[in-house]
Amino acid sequence: MPMTAVDDAIRREAIADYGVIGEAPASSLEGLLRIAASVCRVDKAVVNIIDDRFQHQIAALGFDAAVCAREDSMCAAVYLSGQQVVLPDARDDERFTDNPFVTGELGRVRFYASSPLRTPDGVIIGTLCVFDDDVAELDAAQRSTMDILAGQVVDVLELRRAGRELRSSNDRLSTFAGQVSHDLRNPLTALVGYLELASDSLEVDEAQQATVSLARAEAAANRMTDLVGDLLSYARIGGAARHFGPVSVREAAVAAVDDLDAALRERGARVSLDVDGIVFGDATLIRLVLQNLIANSVKFTAAAGIPPMIEVSTTRTDNALVIRVEDNGPGIPEDERGRVVGLMERGTSAQGVEGLGLGLSVCRRIAQEHGGRLGIDASPTGGAAVWVTFPLLGGQ
Repeated sequence: MPMTAVDDAIRREAIADYGVIGEAPASSLEGLLRIAASVCRVDKAVVNIIDDRFQHQIAALGFDAAVCAREDSMCAAVYLSGQQVVLPDARDDERFTDNPFVTGELGRVRFYASSPLRTPDGVIIGTLCVFDDDVAELDAAQRSTMDILAGQVVDVLELRRAGRELRSSNDRLSTFAGQVSHDLRNPLTALVGYLELASDSLEVDEAQQATVSLARAEAAANRMTDLVGDLLSYARIGGAARHFGPVSVREAAVAAVDDLDAALRERGARVSLDVDGIVFGDATLIRLVLQNLIANSVKFTAAAGIPPMIEVSTTRTDNALVIRVEDNGPGIPEDERGRVVGLMERGTSAQGVEGLGLGLSVCRRIAQEHGGRLGIDASPTGGAAVWVTFPLLGGQ
């Protein structure tokens, strides 16, 4: 039955999931090839992965593994039947009378046997193959062992994939832990600062100031609770949980500045807000973007010995709101602007500045999940200007 483009796409996806093409062969695969060759009493064995264009020999015994065009592959002519194929002399099979691996152009294969590699989902991705330059035959026990070993090859591929996914999961967990630590630091600092201020106010009998400070501390604690909940939801289901709706950019900016109050006062920073507009998105994440961008501007400007002056503004395009955060700091060199938005990447101006390099990468990811973008320019004062776009609510 002819293979369709959909069949080829499914097979390509299954092959890609294993991530074995172009990788060094696993020692366990080489061990299985030795067993197959010994059982079948031949010198050559190979694990072939066959996509819609090429045959990839991902492990070989008795010769050097290589890649060939699918139309030249012997296994490509038979493997999709899903049946084991055993040919005492390949010259006697009309499918291979003109095959370059039989005629002498690429090889002089006589005995040929292959068993299909079938994934747990039933997708055939290649073969376990043994062959020889001399005519030979396999008995029933040898044929059965070939099929068993083909299953073992797939088991090895599954184990390698599981190990790769585990490493990837651990990497994501490490990144998530860093993100949580980074994102909670500002509201937690604000919470502690307001509680200290309330305590000092009580000591000098300033009840009104204490009440205000405690109210702001409660607000910071509530925002931190929301953030923890959203981040944990994000971790549990891979970022799919979002609470999209109308978001006032001004309210998000004011909340972000409140979270940063302690850091702003400590560094003598001034933040001006000239923002307006309602966007469609997740309120917690949009506030997180503003918090990170403002915090970065303050941190790097202060580290350069300059009193931070931060300007947050908004402009509109046809269907998006552009939020722009400008500072009077050392700026980001043009040749570094593309790199510093990467995960845990830091520019030359970050020397001696605390942090893991998560802020901009988190902001870019949030923008992308809203269908927006993040970019970096120079501000009129010579500092950095980071901008991010979010979709306007209802194209207002």
